[in-house]
Amino acid sequence: MNENTPATLIDTEALSTLQAWQGRRETLADDITAAPLRALSATLDRDDPLPAAGTPLPALWHWLYFLPHHRQSEIGEDGHARRGGFLPPVPLPRRMWAGGRLAWEPGNPLQVGDKVERTSTIASVKHKAGRTGELVFVLVRHEVRNERGLALTEEHDIVYRAAAQPGESGPPPTPAPKDAAFSRDIVPDDVLLFRYSALTFNGHRIHYDRRYVTQVEGYPGLIVHGPLIATLLVDLLRRHVPGARLTRFEFRAVRPTFDIAPFRVHGKPAEGSSDGKTFSLWAEDADGWLTMQATAVV
Repeated sequence: MNENTPATLIDTEALSTLQAWQGRRETLADDITAAPLRALSATLDRDDPLPAAGTPLPALWHWLYFLPHHRQSEIGEDGHARRGGFLPPVPLPRRMWAGGRLAWEPGNPLQVGDKVERTSTIASVKHKAGRTGELVFVLVRHEVRNERGLALTEEHDIVYRAAAQPGESGPPPTPAPKDAAFSRDIVPDDVLLFRYSALTFNGHRIHYDRRYVTQVEGYPGLIVHGPLIATLLVDLLRRHVPGARLTRFEFRAVRPTFDIAPFRVHGKPAEGSSDGKTFSLWAEDADGWLTMQATAVV
């Protein structure tokens, strides 16, 4: 092994152990209540009517429900639950929400007053060794049902990365497109990140603990939540296409976004979309690099 090559933490035996989690399933129940909707609306600086029984959930706002409620003694150093529960115990310290694919069932929106159930399954666990170290990709499939049946199907991509190495540089950045039809500036200050963490009961310290994220995980600042950026992309579409209801949404995190500078979210009708129902959405950082890209179908 080259002296500059990081030591391998996940050999064939370790990967086999992690892949034993494939097929593991859990089911959670919840109630779609109005208070989280009011709170997220305020966080996104929206002036929405107060939600009432029967108010449909905007796309991606289901992430306000089925929240993890681990006891304080079950929390690990990074603020997440200690590993080895529903998710496999991947021995890599940096965990990120890498993207996902969602499809809403026509005619059955989630709405305030619904009693809901989410069934989650570990679909796959894959390992990759790259230039910047080891990566483990975990794919989780969710099915959300209300009293009327299946309402939403979601695939959630989680990536685990090795610790930062001295002098490590990431992959070459990708310039963001410059042909947006509509855009919005976002200031990711500590309060915005705190409010979203609180709304989603997300204890991951990379979003609020500056000492931890810079000294332990080696990032230059607090990391803006991937789901928050995805929510801001959909929110941008809602502002410019009033009344739009998503049927499908796909997004991929390309590059971390930090709180050290403002960023922008953009959108435009997708090229080749003759019916006007498909939109390209993306986010860029203050340096003009692409940080997230998405496709939405209404």
